[in-house]
Amino acid sequence: MGKKIVIAAGLLALASWLGGRLLASYHSPLSDFVRFLCFPFFTIVFLVTLFALRTRRSDLAHAARTAFRWVRISVLSGIVIFGVAVFWPRSYGTPTLTIRPGTRYWDLPTGSRIAYTLIPGKGNKKPFPIICLHGGPGGAFGDASIRLLSPLADDGYDIYLYDQIGSGLSDHLQDIREYSAARHRRDLEAIVQQLRVPKVILMGHSWGAILAALYAADNPEKLDGLILTGPGPIYPIRPELARLPSPDSLHLRMPYYSNRQGNDQANNIRTRAMAFFATKFGIRLASDREADDFAGYLGSLVDRSTVFDTSRIRGMGPAAGAGYYSGVMTFHSLFSIADPRPKLRNSPIRLLVLKGQYDNQEWGYTHEYLELFPNNTLLVLPNAGHALSLEQPVLFLAAIRDFLKSIDK
Repeated sequence: MGKKIVIAAGLLALASWLGGRLLASYHSPLSDFVRFLCFPFFTIVFLVTLFALRTRRSDLAHAARTAFRWVRISVLSGIVIFGVAVFWPRSYGTPTLTIRPGTRYWDLPTGSRIAYTLIPGKGNKKPFPIICLHGGPGGAFGDASIRLLSPLADDGYDIYLYDQIGSGLSDHLQDIREYSAARHRRDLEAIVQQLRVPKVILMGHSWGAILAALYAADNPEKLDGLILTGPGPIYPIRPELARLPSPDSLHLRMPYYSNRQGNDQANNIRTRAMAFFATKFGIRLASDREADDFAGYLGSLVDRSTVFDTSRIRGMGPAAGAGYYSGVMTFHSLFSIADPRPKLRNSPIRLLVLKGQYDNQEWGYTHEYLELFPNNTLLVLPNAGHALSLEQPVLFLAAIRDFLKSIDK
């Protein structure tokens, strides 16, 4: 009887593992049930029965006892190897983050300590500052962003670039379950209050555009304009938008590399376990240092999908400042947020959307912003990917300046 249980449990564990992967590929609601309940249950039954089964009984042939002995040794060795692979810390070669001269800090009532850089406006000051929201989640601002946007300060705009909580030079949270889209929105609301200005202009890239939309849904009266570059999809996501064809006149194309390729290449069994323990149990399997080290390495591979000119990937090494747990937990929270669309529909806020011709974001997700914000301007920058400011900095800056002039009238 014991042998039958071992064999049956082993086969069922294998079947549930394969079935869980198959169901996940089709985004089936049963995938979590199979992967996180059935597979562990049958695996535990298999292991307990395998090691509890007596092999010295007279009715068990010598060959069968030997086979079971070797199976036990193999399984035990596999468990040890698996444990080492999952729990042994690793390094990925991401440079150490250094404090940028001129970095300032906000201590917000939300409990977040936020690092930011201010590029003060020159000459005739504009009444409303620009607040920049980086991508990710879990990204950070670097010197290149400051250099790129500094000319806007020549036009009189105060420009604030801040690292969101858990990334860059901002503090990390002790409880990783506190990283969420709602937390980032509350931080942004507190930052606007700190500035003591009637309105602001938000400039959000990728995930930063999603955060800007969440802020706009609850604080439309605080916005003088929105600038969204390579915007990510509004959540809860509408999968059917991924199949919406783009107008032929836009000449949109997909980049050579995909986001998924970078994720598949970078991840290993330990990093997958890190994401599992974080999102399912709120447990930090790896330290912030190791996790952020991996986030920088992951970013260097995922960023291959953000350019039109693939020769640029030679210079895409790991960059300091990425926040792993902020990214993983914030992204996880997007699947349970309240739908902001009812509040955004027919918004009067003036919107500029900049999209690279080879953006890795599907057209349908970009088009939804245009539907929600009818007072919009869309510009597609040729021969540029998701990182459109990297490949077309002159066109990028000129488009933003023209938009700012239009809303300043």
